[in-house]
Amino acid sequence: MKFVIQKDKLAQGVQDVMKAVSSRTTIPILTGIKIVANSEGVTLTGSDSDISIESFIPIEEKGKINVEVQTPGSIVLQARFFSEIVKKLPKDTVEMEVQNHFSTIIRSGKAEFNLNGQDAQEYPHLPNVEEENVFRIPTDLLKTLIRQTGFAVSTSETRPILTGVNWKIEDGELTCIATDSHRLALRKTSIDAGHEGKYNVVIPGKSLTELSKILDDSNDLTEMVFTDNQVLFKSKNILFFSRLLDGNYPDTSRLIPDESKTDVLVQTKEFLQSIDRASLLAKEGRNNVVKLSTLEGGMLEISSNSPEIGKVIEEVQTEEISGEELKISFSAKYMMDALKALESSEIKVSFTGAMRPFLIRTPEDDTILQLILPVRTY
Repeated sequence: MKFVIQKDKLAQGVQDVMKAVSSRTTIPILTGIKIVANSEGVTLTGSDSDISIESFIPIEEKGKINVEVQTPGSIVLQARFFSEIVKKLPKDTVEMEVQNHFSTIIRSGKAEFNLNGQDAQEYPHLPNVEEENVFRIPTDLLKTLIRQTGFAVSTSETRPILTGVNWKIEDGELTCIATDSHRLALRKTSIDAGHEGKYNVVIPGKSLTELSKILDDSNDLTEMVFTDNQVLFKSKNILFFSRLLDGNYPDTSRLIPDESKTDVLVQTKEFLQSIDRASLLAKEGRNNVVKLSTLEGGMLEISSNSPEIGKVIEEVQTEEISGEELKISFSAKYMMDALKALESSEIKVSFTGAMRPFLIRTPEDDTILQLILPVRTY
């Protein structure tokens, strides 16, 4: 194998596939990056057997030459060293050549590295995904979906299914739901499907976070293909495979209350900042709890009290409060996460009593919803 490649293209490709490479893996060769050069271009692959990422660098794009392949071939190089080397090479072009016994030369300017490689034949094959049922979604919307739901997945392995986001596709609508059993985030959107596919899958939260980092903010379409145990996302020159979580996602529809007893309409930014201030004293220990009570004249009182540190009280003017009066306590972090996920200048919070879950929504928009369970404080 021998080729000359633009350093910036190689560095970007390596950076993308590195997101899938783990230092702790049971299959030693997976600590490496697979590099394949052929007449079409250079393909880089990284995998930790949960996530696999393939980045393709075409010979030329938009009339600009990226790669010149002199001898096709393949090699696996240690990811940790290779990625650092590529970043720090002196010149704009990089020459790579594989010699006997998988020894690989990397040249740029006057610098020359010689890395011991491994046989690419031993690298596990990527899952084979039949591309029959393809869904298409604008890339920027996909990133928004991940941002507005992914934060609510569980981080504990006691119920592994909750560490993923539930994606349901039915009648051209995609619904994403994440919950860690203390809070829930839901987002719906219509999706371009050329077929009547019905899917109900659970994608690991970690996979979606990594996917989001790789995708650009354009509104080009990303293609999604589901199989029994894999999902594939295809974006410009990137293939992103993730395994799906086994098991059935719990039915969350019954958690979402239909009616409410107290409704509050409030400016998101003011509300978020006052919760943030109240949480300053609530940070100590794990009980990051703030209290909210409704006052006369459309005011909310937000307070927090840590006996050993001190206390804080703040009043916030709302747009309107309707229904019964209320005192409720909840986690400041959960509330702040939820408010950051909603992209609206004002929000509506619907309470059904001090011990029942409450909803946070954007007015006039039922595609996004956040639900939080209150904290018992006596």
